[in-house]
Amino acid sequence: MASIKDVAAEAGVSVATVSRVLNDHPSVSADARTRVLAAVQTLGYRPNAVARSLRTDQTRTLGLVISDVLNPYFTELARSVEEEARALGYSVIIGNADERPDLQDHHVRTLLDRRIDGLLVSPTDGGSPGMLDAAREGTPMVFVDRWIAGVDVPVVRADGRAAVRDLVAHLHGLGHRRLAIIAGPAATTTGSERVEAFREALAEYGIALPGDYIGQGDFQAESGRRATERFLDLAEPPEVVFAADNLMALGALDAVRARGMRVPEDIALAAFDDIPWFVHTDPPITAIAQPTGELGRAAVRALVDRIEGRPPQSVTLPARLVVRRSCGEPALPEPSAFSEPSPVTNRSTS
Repeated sequence: MASIKDVAAEAGVSVATVSRVLNDHPSVSADARTRVLAAVQTLGYRPNAVARSLRTDQTRTLGLVISDVLNPYFTELARSVEEEARALGYSVIIGNADERPDLQDHHVRTLLDRRIDGLLVSPTDGGSPGMLDAAREGTPMVFVDRWIAGVDVPVVRADGRAAVRDLVAHLHGLGHRRLAIIAGPAATTTGSERVEAFREALAEYGIALPGDYIGQGDFQAESGRRATERFLDLAEPPEVVFAADNLMALGALDAVRARGMRVPEDIALAAFDDIPWFVHTDPPITAIAQPTGELGRAAVRALVDRIEGRPPQSVTLPARLVVRRSCGEPALPEPSAFSEPSPVTNRSTS
C-alpha cells in the first residue's frame, strides 16, 4: 500500500506539500497540486482517515440514531441520509434504538466515542439522559422526524396536520362517522401530534373522539393488532381504523383478517406513513405519505451547516394524502407492480 512519502517522491514534492494538497490548503501552487493529485491516482493512495482526524479534529463522519430500523419509514430515511452525506463528503454510522431509550443512549455514547462530527437523532420517547446531555453540551445535532420541546436543536420534520384533515374530509365524504385511531406513544411528539390532529379534524365535522376509539400503540405491529381487536369487541365498533404508523396498520389488518372480516367491506383502514407495500395489499391501503427522502437529505444539510459553522435551519415539509381503496373508495385501475403509486388526492399545502 502506497504511503504519503511514496506520493511525495512520485510527485517530486515534499511530504508537507502532499499534506497541504490533501487538506485543500490554498497555499499550494496549481502545478504542485496537479502533480500530487496525479501521483495519488497513479499509486492508488488512500489517506489514513484516523490520522487525518487527529490533525484536523474532524472525522468526516456523521452518526444517525433511528427509532426502529425494521420500520420501512426509517429504513428509507436512513438511505436518504447516507446518500446525501456521501454526496457532501461524509460517511454515516447508524445505530438502531429499537424504540428503547437505553439503546438510544448506548448508541449516542458509542458514536461520540468514535469522534463523529455530528449526530442525527429521531428521539425515542421523550428523549434519553445521554442524548439530552449531548445536546446540552453543544454536540452538533439535528432532530429528524421527532423532536423534544425545550431542547435547542434544529428539527427537520413533516407536518401531517393538513394531510390528516384531508383524510378526515375524505372519510366523511365516503359516509363514515365512527372513526377510531391507533395512537403512537404519547411521550413522542409524533404520537401525540397525530392524535390531536385527528381529534381536531373530527371536531370540524362535529364528530367526537371517545376514549374507546383511541387505541394505545407503540409504533409496532403487535400493538396495532391488539388495539384493533379491542375496537372489534366494542358493542359499537368503529367504521374506520386510522393507524398512526405503517407497522400498526399492518397489525390492524392482521386482526381484521383473523376475525374473518374484510377491508373495507366490514371495516375501513387508513394509515400514517405510506410504504411501497401498501399498494400491493388487498385492498391497497389509503395512507398519508411523508416526503421521507427529502427529510433525510434536509437533515444532513442542516447538520453539515452546523458542523461547518453555518447557521442551521429547522425545516418543515408537508405530508400528503394518497387515496387507494381501503376505505370504501370506488375501484381504480391498479398501478403496475413496477411503478411507484401515484397520489390520487393531494390537497395539503402546508
